[in-house]
Amino acid sequence: MGYTIAERGLVEPLLAAMTELILNEAHYERLIREAIPAAKRFVWIATADLKDLHVAGAGGRFVPFVGVLADLVRQGVEVRLIHAKEPGPRFREDFDKHPELIESELFERVLCPRMHAKIVIVDGLTAYVGSANLTGAGIGAKASHRRNFEAGMLVRDDPGTLGELMSFLDRLWIGEFCEKCGRRDVCPDPIA
Repeated sequence: MGYTIAERGLVEPLLAAMTELILNEAHYERLIREAIPAAKRFVWIATADLKDLHVAGAGGRFVPFVGVLADLVRQGVEVRLIHAKEPGPRFREDFDKHPELIESELFERVLCPRMHAKIVIVDGLTAYVGSANLTGAGIGAKASHRRNFEAGMLVRDDPGTLGELMSFLDRLWIGEFCEKCGRRDVCPDPIA
């Protein structure tokens, strides 16, 4: 620290590594297997659809992704999840098996029927923006011939972009848009 990236002679390599296009099954590897489990401070997730997503766990067994989130909460990582509709019964059943997701102040979940963005922010250092919902077909470990076609960008070490994304999600999170929202009649739980 104390000197710029240019002074260290790292401008070109860093610029090349700041934004990465991820397609199809790369979402699973880059987000679910690498970025999210590596969180140290927080993970913010925005998705339109939320389903019973399973991921590879210890010993090659597939486990519900909510277990990954519960592990993060147990490690002291704050997790925010905002989604557009209530998840199905299998997701809720898996969710209910993790009391830390229900009882901990480190886990927060908000339902917003207008949410259509798909964003993941990890520690304010890495962000994903793209098409993939938090579902097996969108981002999970489904066979390549059963998955959705998805595209997104993984952004690292870009304070401007990360700051704007965090501000966008935070404004949604605190209910800044709730009062004048044209969908309050279908919103099950307005934030404000």
